[in-house]
Amino acid sequence: MKKLTIEDKTFNLKDIKQLYPAAVVKTGHEDETTEMSLEWVDVESKGRVEIVGYGLFVVISDEEKHSFIRSTREELGELITLVAEQVK
Repeated sequence: MKKLTIEDKTFNLKDIKQLYPAAVVKTGHEDETTEMSLEWVDVESKGRVEIVGYGLFVVISDEEKHSFIRSTREELGELITLVAEQVK
């Protein structure tokens, strides 16, 4: 069975429901954050949101989601490259 390892977590590929990158932005309510698609950030945000990081998210189920957050988009790109090398 093919596996994916990110940092110290290993996942069976067949168990992953979603795997996606996103920007992590402040919602404007205290320290709350939410995920926004990178495309939306690139095209629509026009500086209207404060980006606090970039993440790769692995969803196993409604109750189990793993977040791998990076400071910069470049670091996220490096993480995506490592993941792509494992799943090709």
